[in-house]
Amino acid sequence: MPDREASMIEVYLQRHGIAAESNPEEDDSSRAVTVEGKRRLRCILRRARKAGVRPEVVLSSPYKRAVQTAELAVRELGCPGVVHETKALAPGSSPEEIWDEVRAHRKSARILLSGHEPLLSQTAAYLLDSPGLRIDFKKGALIRIDFETASSAPRGVLKWMITPSTAV
Repeated sequence: MPDREASMIEVYLQRHGIAAESNPEEDDSSRAVTVEGKRRLRCILRRARKAGVRPEVVLSSPYKRAVQTAELAVRELGCPGVVHETKALAPGSSPEEIWDEVRAHRKSARILLSGHEPLLSQTAAYLLDSPGLRIDFKKGALIRIDFETASSAPRGVLKWMITPSTAV
């Protein structure tokens, strides 16, 4: 069996689905994905499944909408295991913290991360070693970035992006 440390790692970044509107009387972290958000997510995830996406590990922001998105991904993609919540994917975190979390799971060949904007587009730029890169990361969109190794300085290759408009 090959050493996972030296093997290719596929990292999938997924922005949470469309969530309920903000309510000043509720904590932002408790906003749920809407029915329409779940419908769009299923379209994106079905397309991803056809492309062979099968994460071994699914990590999520602890915010309800991100966890719901990750749980839907687990079901639609037929992932083993459960969703692991991590503060590294919560708003206010950093791309470096997310990369540290990915590196902690580097024995897995495929890792899906469910989180928020602008953190995910900043993370994609960081992982691609392109700090000036701007990404229009729509709700529910899914990006795949591949790595030859999980070194301390990420040098990923963008493989594809599925957006709500391309998933139909």
